[in-house]
Amino acid sequence: MTSMIREAIAADAEVIQRIETVADALLIEALGAPAPEWPSAADATERIGHPGYVLLLEEDSDSSPVGFVHVLDADGAAHLEQLSVLPEHGRRGHGRRLVEAALDEARRRGYSRMTLRTYADIPWNAPFYASCGFKESIPESGFHRHLADAETRLGLDRYGRRLQMTVPL
Repeated sequence: MTSMIREAIAADAEVIQRIETVADALLIEALGAPAPEWPSAADATERIGHPGYVLLLEEDSDSSPVGFVHVLDADGAAHLEQLSVLPEHGRRGHGRRLVEAALDEARRRGYSRMTLRTYADIPWNAPFYASCGFKESIPESGFHRHLADAETRLGLDRYGRRLQMTVPL
């Protein structure tokens, strides 16, 4: 089975939204979070329109995407906003391929580092990103402090420790 990664277009918004919603259900279950309290998946049309990029992974050229990575341009830095893979396509290296493609694209665009925010103790969160070269870091920019504050306002920390991670490019 071959796979390919391509940049998302507006017509991909519906499938991106579906992938994130299904993947979030797995996280919600792992955290023991009540689903009604969990923030809904971001509007994928807005995701695609934000400064930055969204990359999709398709297992076959004629198949629907099974995962995506969204990277924001935030204060001139690359920020991995979301990585989602359909659970039935998990544990096949798709998440790693998407992260590697996101890092390659960030380098191509001239970024010097990539950041993200995640849960410290969920295996497919901080431990996974650490295996991709990310290390825990402190929110230094206004954008990163705003994200940390927003997570606190949303109460995301009640489900586990949140942290920022950074990888140099």
